[in-house]
Amino acid sequence: MLALLCLNFVLSCLYCAERSVVKSKPFTTDPVNLQGGLVLLKGRVHSTDILGFGSTDLVPGKYEGGLKLWECAIDLVNILQGEIKDGRLSFRGKRVLELGCGHGLPGIYACLKGASLVHFQDFNVEVLRSLTIPNVNANLEMARSRQSYGSDSGQPPTKAKQLSPDVHFYAGDWEDMSNFLSVVWSEPDEQAVEDMGKGDLLEGDSLQENLIQDTSGKHDNSKPSKKFIKKHTRKLSGSRACEKGTDDAGILEGGYDIILMSETVYSMSSLPRLLALIKKCLRPPYGVIYLAGKKHYFGVGGGTRPFKNMVEEDGCMGAHLVAEFADGSSNVREIWKFFYR
Repeated sequence: MLALLCLNFVLSCLYCAERSVVKSKPFTTDPVNLQGGLVLLKGRVHSTDILGFGSTDLVPGKYEGGLKLWECAIDLVNILQGEIKDGRLSFRGKRVLELGCGHGLPGIYACLKGASLVHFQDFNVEVLRSLTIPNVNANLEMARSRQSYGSDSGQPPTKAKQLSPDVHFYAGDWEDMSNFLSVVWSEPDEQAVEDMGKGDLLEGDSLQENLIQDTSGKHDNSKPSKKFIKKHTRKLSGSRACEKGTDDAGILEGGYDIILMSETVYSMSSLPRLLALIKKCLRPPYGVIYLAGKKHYFGVGGGTRPFKNMVEEDGCMGAHLVAEFADGSSNVREIWKFFYR
């Protein structure tokens, strides 16, 4: 349904004239079996069908591997389940952003666990159109079907239990993304403040028009004026991601309660742009980031440890190692949690 709403917008706006895209095949899925009996769906896609070139994990500047389901995305969903079970995390009523989403399994899991708003971002608009959007649709439809079928009363689920997150999709480079994400600060001027009630300050107010945004164009947005930022004081160490979210804080506070990332730190050259973006996106003072990735990506210089070192050198956030996966033969995988100090 979501994909149908944005189809005309996608066809008219999102493809550059010089980009040749092969018509995709009908969307099909395969089950992904996760811990605790959780089953999600992943799209069965191939880069030749979607992008017009053969199998590859990366084409610098053109394709960042979004069509492949990477193992760290599965690690992340499994760990998120454990965090919820142990009372350290709740998605209920939260604003969530998944960066470098691809199949979008972590963001989909946030939808299933009651997030009020979930934004999916990937470098390639083709990945969003041909994989992420239909995969989000397929998983939500499966969950709604199970929800209705499993109702003891035979009645539809109550509004509080309905799966109806506000879902949007954004394509583009991290350097430009803060100009487009719908709850990230923009530079407000006097007229913008007067027009805030009309919804002109932020992108993404209309589901049909902004369901998917291609951010390849440049916009003249800059940093927020400090006089509009509400001051926060952290009274507890770590985070309060286990508390229920609320949308009552108002538009001026902005930001996301939870940012999810898997396999986004493989390139050393992209880490400064990624850090700059999440600093603009993460909602103070209790926003948290979950990052799943390999400890080191040999040959390209990135990894969870270089990113963690960069965050610590910046000084704005603390870091906690949530899990490590090492079998002695393959690359060590890690999941880190970052939070405001």
